[in-house]
Formats: sequence, structure tokens, C-alpha cells
Amino acid sequence: MCTNYRPTQRQLLRDVFGIEPPPDLDWKPETYRDYAAPIVRADADDRRDSVLASFGMVPRARILDRAPAGTRPKDFDTMNARAETVGEKRSFSAAWKAGQLCLVPATAVYEPNYEADPTKSTRYRIWVQDEPAFAIAGLWRSWPDGLHSFTMLTLNADNHLLMRRMHAPGKEKRSVVVVPREERGSWLTCRDTEVARSFLRLYPAELMATEPDPVAPRAKRA
Repeated sequence: MCTNYRPTQRQLLRDVFGIEPPPDLDWKPETYRDYAAPIVRADADDRRDSVLASFGMVPRARILDRAPAGTRPKDFDTMNARAETVGEKRSFSAAWKAGQLCLVPATAVYEPNYEADPTKSTRYRIWVQDEPAFAIAGLWRSWPDGLHSFTMLTLNADNHLLMRRMHAPGKEKRSVVVVPREERGSWLTCRDTEVARSFLRLYPAELMATEPDPVAPRAKRA
């Protein structure tokens, strides 16, 4: 799963995705839960736009809003949607069935690695080689107040030569779905769930790279 990544900034949105960035809005250099970051969408006529959306299909504030008065709601994160069950889970099924597919532009994702010490993780940066930016398959939704939110689709990666190195020993290995450059347009305009599933596959390990990238103390999440 991915809960922290580096979003594409303005010029790369123009150069790589051919899209104009959201106007007069900024986003942080790294994205965590409930942070705003750009996503790319398309309508049935392949008209594309980029909007800022909150990372996590159901933002924390919405979970609190749904709780009965005087109760403490059970928190749950929706930053990642399992491709195997995306059509069944309440948080994601409506967007999946409605074809609300998006691309999440990124230059890197971050995952914990335990190879040096099985009791302590080191943050690793993972990226696509020879690409200034790449696209992660996602779903988006809107809220009555105009807020947008999104999630990243993930797959089991127990047999992936790179992604199986990540996450704690004994835990299932998972990976975000990277959409190849030549398939981005087809993914964005796909409205058939069965066809959409054909895009959900692991990116070749030999085309990816990784290295340790610990969080500097001053750069830690606020």
C-alpha cells in the first residue's frame, strides 16, 4: 500500500500529462493522508482536467461528521483501494461502478523497508526509470461542498521482484498500479468495469528503481 508519495508539480503536469494545473492553488511537495494533491480526470468526450483532491477516498473530517453525537467514531483509512475487492467495498464501489477513474501524477512513492533491520523500517523511495513522472491508477469522488477526494488502486505484489522487498516481514506485499504512458487515455475514458480491470496489473520491476530515502527531521510531516 502507499500512504505517502511525491506529487507532480506544475510544469511536469503540463509537459508530461498535457494538462493545465489547478489555477491559483498550491500543494505540498509530499502527500500524506488528507493532503491535497492534483489528479487528472476525463469526461466521456476525453476532455481532461486537473483538480486538487484530498488523499483518501473518505477524508477524516467526513468520518467524524458521520458519527452520532457524543460518540467517538472508528477511524479507517481509504488511501488505497484493493483492486481485488474495489467493486464490493462501500467506500469505493460507487465510484468504481460509475467509471470515476483518474490518474494520480507522481514522481515517487514511499514505502517502508525492513531489510536492514526486521524490527525497524527505513523509508525507501520508488520511481519509474527514465520517466520524469508517472501515473498511478486511482478513483475519485466529489462531496456536496465541492471537495474532491481520491484513492490509489493496489494489487498483491508478493511475487514482484521490487515491491516484495517492502513492508514488514510476514505482511502481505502490495503495490500501486502504474498506468503506462500509452494506456493513460484509455484508462481515463474507460466506463466498463470489466475492461477497467484489464489495466490493473503490476508494472515491470526492471523498469522501476528504489533507494533509501529517510525523512529528514525538518521535513517530517507536520
